[in-house]
Amino acid sequence: MRSKVKKAVLAYSGGLDTSIIIPWLKENYGCEVIAMAADLGQGDELVGLEEKALATGASKVFIEDLKTEFIEDYIFPTMKAGAIYERKYLLGTSFARPIIARRQVEIAEREGADALAHGCTGKGNDQVRFELTYQAFNPKLKVIAPWREWDIRSREDAIKYARERNIPLNVDEKKIYSHDKNIWHLSSEGGELEDPWNEPLKQAYGMTVSPEDAPDEVVQIELEFAAGNPISLNGESMNAVSLLENLNEIGGQHAIGRVDMVENRLVGMKSRGVYETPGGTILYTAHRELEHLVLDGDTLRFKDSLSPKYAELVYNGLWFTPLRQALDAFVESTQRRVTGQVKLKLYKGNIIIAGRRSPYSLYREDFATFGQDDVYDQKDAIGFIKLYGLPLKVRSLLNIDGAATHLYEEPDYSEFKRD
Repeated sequence: MRSKVKKAVLAYSGGLDTSIIIPWLKENYGCEVIAMAADLGQGDELVGLEEKALATGASKVFIEDLKTEFIEDYIFPTMKAGAIYERKYLLGTSFARPIIARRQVEIAEREGADALAHGCTGKGNDQVRFELTYQAFNPKLKVIAPWREWDIRSREDAIKYARERNIPLNVDEKKIYSHDKNIWHLSSEGGELEDPWNEPLKQAYGMTVSPEDAPDEVVQIELEFAAGNPISLNGESMNAVSLLENLNEIGGQHAIGRVDMVENRLVGMKSRGVYETPGGTILYTAHRELEHLVLDGDTLRFKDSLSPKYAELVYNGLWFTPLRQALDAFVESTQRRVTGQVKLKLYKGNIIIAGRRSPYSLYREDFATFGQDDVYDQKDAIGFIKLYGLPLKVRSLLNIDGAATHLYEEPDYSEFKRD
């Protein structure tokens, strides 16, 4: 028996799954349904969304413009942390779920709802990301995940359910890909991508051209950062949304940011997908290059050791946790002097560093030069090497004196002996 629910707030995208969830909730829970959609930069996907939700039975529709908050409070912190999941994925879907779920909770509290609903499947990561956020902000709200309850088992089943109830759809059985789009990326799964041996078809991509179709000319851009955040492109100051939109357009034209990967899902299975993150890939590259210029070696290496953990937390839905907040505090302390400009050349999927400068640069030409200098006495290296290699020297002396076994196998010179 399903527990009684009076009013549910549904995370609504207007896609196939959430379109049929509205009538399904009303039929199976007898509750009022409020649809909530987050504008994270999906563009045309939001056109007609309110009308569609109301036509399928929603009592209210909230379309929340969260683009600026998404970039400044989720994307940029992750970029500054250098977080990349399993060496490739820039986490475009992962950190989109917490911001949606948090606003969903806020609307539920404002509207007096007693339940939250989402269209995530029981196989994916998104169910965890949504529900951990629900728990972080209001664990008293009931969570309804229809994919874990209903008898619908396939895309064909869902389309049949919708047609029986005259729900308008812009999909059909031949649409092979499952997409997730926002201002940061576009992900594609399904179809030929389910076999890791198959090369993605051209129609799997939506934000970038292929390297073969990219222009034959190099384009050069210049990015400026202040305390780790990008603030201008080619000398023109821009807000976060405009800057990322411009980088997406430029990067997409030059085939930047395509990733084809097999990843490990949190639920234990592997999945294969294609990700396009043109602007994000440019930002990561430029930001990293500036860090090389202004961070000392120990800080840079320690920060690098924490980046995979940060990525793991984001991927696994643990955004609103004390550990991520603590890591953010460390990362922010490293970003105070990540200020300056980076020149990049884009060419057929490649990003080439053309220059970098910062008022906080730790690079000193007078120290690093191979020419004559008056600031570095090369004889000082003698004492440094002796002290740095002292443990190796002591171990070797023990072996020579017969007091210990040498760490390395001694060469066999017998074959060189003469009769």
